Amino acid sequence: MSSAERVRVRGVSIYRPIIYGNTAVVLTPKEREVLPTPDHTHRWTVAVRSAASAPDSENVGGADDLSYFIKRVTFKLHDTYANPNRNVDKAPFEVSETGWGEFEVQIRINFVAESGEKAITFYHHLKLHPWTQIINGEPEQPPPLEIAAKIGPVHSWQYDEVVFNDPFQTFLNILTAHPPTPLPKAKRRPIPYHTSNPASLEASKGGTPEFTHEMEKEEAERLETARKKIISEQEKWRNILIEKEKELAKLKTQLTDA
Repeated sequence: MSSAERVRVRGVSIYRPIIYGNTAVVLTPKEREVLPTPDHTHRWTVAVRSAASAPDSENVGGADDLSYFIKRVTFKLHDTYANPNRNVDKAPFEVSETGWGEFEVQIRINFVAESGEKAITFYHHLKLHPWTQIINGEPEQPPPLEIAAKIGPVHSWQYDEVVFNDPFQTFLNILTAHPPTPLPKAKRRPIPYHTSNPASLEASKGGTPEFTHEMEKEEAERLETARKKIISEQEKWRNILIEKEKELAKLKTQLTDA
C-alpha cells in the first residue's frame, strides 16, 4: 500500500452483517449403513455466511461472497474428528460432516491483509435436535429420530455485525465497492430462523428460514437489554463492595482502639 492508502480514515465505522451457525438433517437408514461410523445419526453443515439469503436458495443466508473481506475461516471441531481444525480459505466458508452428538464449535475469522485487522472468534453450539419446550422447568427430551426426520432440517443461526472502526483507506474502498445485499423488511418465508419445534410440526414445515430487518431490530433490542442488565448488575455489586469495605474499615478501627 502507498503511504496514502496506509492512512486510517478516522471517525468512520463500517459494518458487514454476517450469520454463523449450522443446519442439520437426520440420516436415513441406508445412508447410515454406508458410513464408516454407522453410529452417526445426522449430517450437518456449520458455516459463516452473509446475513441476506439469495432468492429461492435452500441455504440460510449466503447471498454475498464474503471473500472480499474474509481471508480464512477456521472451524475447531470436537477432538474426536480427524483433523479437528478445518481451515477454509475460499467461499463458501463452511464445513460439512456427520455425527451423533452436539458440541461447541470455535469459529475464527481472519480478514484480508488490506484490512490490517486482527482475527475475531465466535463460539457456536452445534445443534442437531429440534428445539424443545421447557416443561415444569425442565427441557423436553428430543423426539425419536423417525419423528425428527419428518420435522425436517434443524436450523441454528446467530446474526452478528462485524464492525470496522477507522479502517485503512484501501480497505474502506474494498468494503464500499461491495455493499451487502439488504435484508428483506419482512418475512418472505414460512418460518423464522430459530423455529423447529416438535410440538408444532406444521409450523416447522414448508421452507428455508431467512433473516429480516425485523429480526435484526429484535436482536439489537435484545443486546441492548442485556447490556443494561449487565450495567445494573455491575452497579449493584459495586455498591455491595463499597459497603463491605466500609464494614472492614470500621472493624479495623475497632481492633485498633481495643
